[in-house]
Amino acid sequence: MKTDIRHREDIKKLVDRFYDSVKQDEVIGYLFNDVAKVNWETHLPKMYNFWENILFFAGNYDGNPMQKHKELHQKSTMNKLHFDHWVALFIYTVDSLFQGEKAEEIKHRAMNIASAMMYKTLSQ
Repeated sequence: MKTDIRHREDIKKLVDRFYDSVKQDEVIGYLFNDVAKVNWETHLPKMYNFWENILFFAGNYDGNPMQKHKELHQKSTMNKLHFDHWVALFIYTVDSLFQGEKAEEIKHRAMNIASAMMYKTLSQ
């Protein structure tokens, strides 16, 4: 039986599984691997902090994801399909691991964040 997202260890499980999928994904994987050349050892802890802050208001994230996405878009043009696919992968990952109030909240927050990122990134 699946549990809800309860703490940082659950966030880490979700983020690790999600990015394992992203790295291999045919639609968006190249953006992370080839264009951004993500250093996963530094990126993953930032994502743990980001999502822990989003879900539990931990106050432990101080990055600027909007700027990073704008820079990525300048290197390799992104479109709505990229953002929609990211959301679909994220929701699939959440649903495969968790169920409950926080699981639903993180999916809704991810959709809202992706929409805002897409709007601000693609309209520049």
